[in-house]
Amino acid sequence: MQENVLNGVNTTRLANTIEAIRMAPKLGEFQFRAQNTWENGGRNHATINGYRGAAQELQRSDAFRLVNDEPPVLLGRDSGPNPVEYVLAGLSGCMTTTLAYHAAARGLEIESISSSYEGDIDLRGLFDIDPDVRSGYREIRVKFRVRGGIDEETIKELVQKSPVFDTLRNPVNIRIEVEKA
Repeated sequence: MQENVLNGVNTTRLANTIEAIRMAPKLGEFQFRAQNTWENGGRNHATINGYRGAAQELQRSDAFRLVNDEPPVLLGRDSGPNPVEYVLAGLSGCMTTTLAYHAAARGLEIESISSSYEGDIDLRGLFDIDPDVRSGYREIRVKFRVRGGIDEETIKELVQKSPVFDTLRNPVNIRIEVEKA
C-alpha cells in the first residue's frame, strides 16, 4: 500500500486511524496522566509517562519531566515556565497539531504555521483579595500566521477542533481526592 504524506502527516495512516476509530469507537478513548512533586516554594515538577489509548496500556521509552516555577516577581527562581504558561504552550501545540492534521486529512497543503498566545490573569483572584475575580485566565488571545492553500475561515474552523481548546472553552469536571501521606 502506498503511503502519502502531506504537511508532514502520513495521510494514509491518518485515514486508517480515523476509519478504525469509526468502526471501533473504544479505540478512540485515551487517558493521559501526569504526576507532580513539589520541590520548594513555587518550584515543582511534573512527570509524564504512561497513558491508555487504542484499547491498550502504553509507556513512552523515556518519561518527560517538566519543571514548573514562578518568575522572581511571583517569588520564584524562574527555573522553568509557570503552570499558566504551560497552559498557553499546551494550547499552542494542540491547536497547531490539530490544524496540520485536519488540513492534511482534507488535502490542504500548508507551508508554514506560526502562532502567538497571550492570556490575562488577575492575581486578586488567586490570593482571595476579591471574590468576584476568577483565579484563572479571563481571556486568551491567539493569532495564527499560516502560509499555504487554506483560507482564514477554514483555519478558524479547524483549530477549534483542538482538544485543549475544547477543554479550556467548555467546563470539565475535576474530581479532587486527598490522601494524607
